[in-house]
Amino acid sequence: MSRMRAYVGEVLIELKKATWPWDSKGKGFAKYKELNDSTIVVLIAMLLLGAFVAFFDTFFREAFQAVTHLLVG
Repeated sequence: MSRMRAYVGEVLIELKKATWPWDSKGKGFAKYKELNDSTIVVLIAMLLLGAFVAFFDTFFREAFQAVTHLLVG
C-alpha cells in the first residue's frame, strides 16, 4: 500500500509540473483558446490526410484493375 501511495504522490508532483493547454486566469470559452486552436489544427490535418489516402487508394485500385483487365483480357 505504501508503494501505491508513493506512486500516486509522484504522479501528482509530475502533474503539477506539466503545462496545460488552457489559461487558468481566463474566463469562459476564452480560457480554452489554445486547446481549441490545437484541436482545430488536428481535425483539419486528419481530414487532409484522410482525403490524401482515399485519393491515392482509389487511384491505385483503378490503375491496378485497368492493368489486370488488359493483361487477363
